[in-house]
Amino acid sequence: MSLSDADYHAKAHTLLARIEAQIDAWLEEDVVDIDTHRTGGLLELTMPGGSKIVLNTQPPLQEIWLAARSGGYHFKWNGVQWVDREGQELLARLSSSASEQAGQALNFSA
Repeated sequence: MSLSDADYHAKAHTLLARIEAQIDAWLEEDVVDIDTHRTGGLLELTMPGGSKIVLNTQPPLQEIWLAARSGGYHFKWNGVQWVDREGQELLARLSSSASEQAGQALNFSA
């Protein structure tokens, strides 16, 4: 599904803001210490132990890329959610990658 540039940017911004808000809530509740750094459409998560997860918007392709220890994944908007080629939803993939790298269960989908 192709989005207008404005819709793509709005959906990508909403997603990154949601991820940041979840991490902020975990920090306030002392659940996990994840540092975030955002520059434009790039969001870098520094996990406990120093490993990183990077989410990066790709406006020309209308994708969001996720890089983690488990690999690199490309997500497109399907009209309902961001999914990769295998049909896995972005927040589910992020949850499993973050859980693995943090050494504790983390759920971005809730």
